[in-house]
Amino acid sequence: MISVIIPTYNETENIANTITYISNATDAPQLHEIIVADGGSTDDTIKKAEHSGAKIIISKKGRSVQMNAGAAASSSPILYFLHADALPPVGFSKDIFNEIDKENTSGCYRLSFNYQHWFLKANCWFTRFNVNIVRFGDQSLFVTKEVFAKSGGFNEKLVMMEDQEIIHRLKKYGKFVVMNGAVTTSARKYLDNGIYRMQLIFFRIWFLYYLGYSQERLLKLHRKLIRKHKL
Repeated sequence: MISVIIPTYNETENIANTITYISNATDAPQLHEIIVADGGSTDDTIKKAEHSGAKIIISKKGRSVQMNAGAAASSSPILYFLHADALPPVGFSKDIFNEIDKENTSGCYRLSFNYQHWFLKANCWFTRFNVNIVRFGDQSLFVTKEVFAKSGGFNEKLVMMEDQEIIHRLKKYGKFVVMNGAVTTSARKYLDNGIYRMQLIFFRIWFLYYLGYSQERLLKLHRKLIRKHKL
């Protein structure tokens, strides 16, 4: 049984479609629940998520905090973390169970965007490699609840890069796999900010994170440079 956990904050445009898609994209006996862990949305996110059949958890704002809250509320042995604007391949639950049967205790998909552009396609090509530096939350993440607990869950001190940081710890407690197939995610941030400009901003934040810059400085940079900022 799988619990799908979606952190949300003002995702009224996406959440109903994502929940409906997930419900139709997997076998009902394998999908135990869809948990929306909301960080205080001021729009109709919660209303639409409830109407679509999701279980709602309210927590403090922040993806790490919200995803940990969703995991704590889960009653399934397998957790699958997914962004509100990302759609996994049809039959994703079978893919996850197949990997667990192979003794892979955590993993993700490759990445694709819902917008055709050669540069975005080139970026996505690199996500097929099992290398930590190209692992991001848009690719989704499955993990057994046992390994998630052993790893300590998401680091709630991190506002940014939490999706990449946890991979290092998950690999200490089991095998990590990059599955065939791709999660299709929204290119809205690239289109709002310019494709090349957005990638340079992401690279700058990624580089400064590994240089040891504080979360406060990274967040300030994110807010300064990225239009329609939302974390």
